[in-house]
Amino acid sequence: MPLVVSPTPIGNLEDVTLRALRELGGADLVLCEDTRRTRVLLDRHGIRARLLSFHRHNEAKRTAEVVPRLLAGERIALASDAGLPGMNDPGARLVGAALEQGIEVVVLPGPSAVETALVASGLVGDRYTFLGYLPRTAAGLERLWHELRDWTWPAVAFDSPRRLPASLASLAEAHPERPVAVCRELTKRFEEIVRGSASEVAARFRTAPKGEVTLVVGSGLGKATAADEGAALEAVAQLVAAGVPRRLAAEVAARLTGISRNRLYRGSL
Repeated sequence: MPLVVSPTPIGNLEDVTLRALRELGGADLVLCEDTRRTRVLLDRHGIRARLLSFHRHNEAKRTAEVVPRLLAGERIALASDAGLPGMNDPGARLVGAALEQGIEVVVLPGPSAVETALVASGLVGDRYTFLGYLPRTAAGLERLWHELRDWTWPAVAFDSPRRLPASLASLAEAHPERPVAVCRELTKRFEEIVRGSASEVAARFRTAPKGEVTLVVGSGLGKATAADEGAALEAVAQLVAAGVPRRLAAEVAARLTGISRNRLYRGSL
């Protein structure tokens, strides 16, 4: 029997598909991150199922236990607390192990915070990059923003509400005019989508919000415009020669070009 990978709603419990409900209800065993949360979903739709925890801390152990049961013919479904298992949630290890053993893996379509946020942001391009969770350190964020400078497509990332103000402040420092959307509590009662430049959105979230956050960062300037860094540095030098403080000169040039203010400041020394 196959391993069925089933997405679950990212907020609104009505967003589960009929096929997902049928597979979860017909499985011999349902693996889920938090049995209590999955039980709420199944109870809402009148489904009884045998649940077993499957999370980051026991993923290796559970995989070793489950693969033999799949080989023995049991029908097992895998679900996460929200969204698709294996996408920043436990599941990739089990899927890989099942495929190695020749077990069929059926992945159901369903709700996704990534695509929902991307479309809601209004920043959709021909392609996008999913970054997972943002780096926790200031240095890691700075490296990421430098890498994103040349991207001509949007990027989607998760961040914790507690770290969001620092992440946005870091982004605004590097790319003040970069278009950004913070999507909070998607599909839930208090859903909020805040759009604007990085500096505007950072000012809106000076304190940590509540709820789950998905961040969309719009496309960058591209390599051709980034190559104009020399011209931006020359502009900083001319402003400084005219008596403008170096830090202010770097900030003005950064707003006009999208190049990091810190980069222009250091490069002009």
